[in-house]
Amino acid sequence: MSAARGLPHPVADDPVVRARRAAPLIEAAAPRIEADRELPGALVAALHEARLFRSLLPRSLGGDEAPPETYVRMMEVLAGADASTAWCVGQASGCSMAAAYVAPEVARAVWGAPDAALAWGAVGPDQVAQVVDGGYLVNGAWPFASGGRHATWFGGHCRVWERDGTLRLGPDGAPLERTMLFPATAVTLDGKWQVMGLRGTGSDTYTVRDLFVPEAFSVRRDRDEERQPQGQGTLYRFTTTHLYAAGFAGVALGIARRLLDDFVALAREKTPMATSRRLCDSPVLQSGLAWAEGQWRAARAQLLSVLREVWADLDQGASPSLDQKVSIRLAATFAIHQSKAVADFAYTEAGASAIFESAPFERRFRDIHAVTQQVQARKNHFETVGQHLMGLSPNPRFL
Repeated sequence: MSAARGLPHPVADDPVVRARRAAPLIEAAAPRIEADRELPGALVAALHEARLFRSLLPRSLGGDEAPPETYVRMMEVLAGADASTAWCVGQASGCSMAAAYVAPEVARAVWGAPDAALAWGAVGPDQVAQVVDGGYLVNGAWPFASGGRHATWFGGHCRVWERDGTLRLGPDGAPLERTMLFPATAVTLDGKWQVMGLRGTGSDTYTVRDLFVPEAFSVRRDRDEERQPQGQGTLYRFTTTHLYAAGFAGVALGIARRLLDDFVALAREKTPMATSRRLCDSPVLQSGLAWAEGQWRAARAQLLSVLREVWADLDQGASPSLDQKVSIRLAATFAIHQSKAVADFAYTEAGASAIFESAPFERRFRDIHAVTQQVQARKNHFETVGQHLMGLSPNPRFL
């Protein structure tokens, strides 16, 4: 591996180890990431060299097919160094799960290059794919394309219009969604990502107009009937939603961990004005720190144990049960909100020291509050979990 890129050690097989080796380089680049609202090219190259975009890719494409528990621990490490970098890796990794559901030659076309990264944005009603000979004519604009500025391919989630002008519906009568895959050269980015937190993700809106996409470059994710030979491993019995939920929970846990550690370091040194006692000598803060540490450990332990237990069942050939899907949803959303509570404790108790851009608190505080605004952190997920626990039929959209 090239020492010039800041990663002097050989690449290990474990993505967590690779993330730890890359972390100092990522953290050093964090101010530039924040200022430029994107990852620097040299950092992107180093992340690719460390294969950190490939943790959820099939092994046949040079990926790790990492268990979700391992993936979350990798995301924690990356987020501790810089949340925007972790978010970009997490977004591209979740997108790469689609490689299990396209033909091998299509998967190689999209993900075969060593610098391959796919980005896609949020679903909306005005993104359409019209059936034509050999494929689809695609029109739409998709917001929140995290990592789009360094993506080599994009995906567009579309409603499908048949030749006769009718909307293609699923078995439940709802509009059927199909994802179109197209090269980055086909899109127009708006470049207007001006936000409070996760600034470095460059999550722009992208647009395509009258773009032809061959049938083979379209996919219904997480569908057993579309799963290809490279998608038969245990990882692909989990859904894309499971990995997005768990991965972004890993981002929140990583941010909170660093904020808590930075608060402890500050408390050992800081003596607030109008007192002669260090922060660390305050019984109130000692107790508060213990509660925050307990919150973080409990949330992390639940998430990792659920993922580990579900993996063990799926590794025997099972499909995830509704109980397991609900458990993943609960653990992931709970971990995000517990991490926010821990981060708020650290930021608040750091006092005025926390508001300076030169200190380690301010950016991470903004980042974790941006994490909680994303769809995986919605509090109505708890309603879905509660419906299941009450014996009712939960909304399946995010399970």
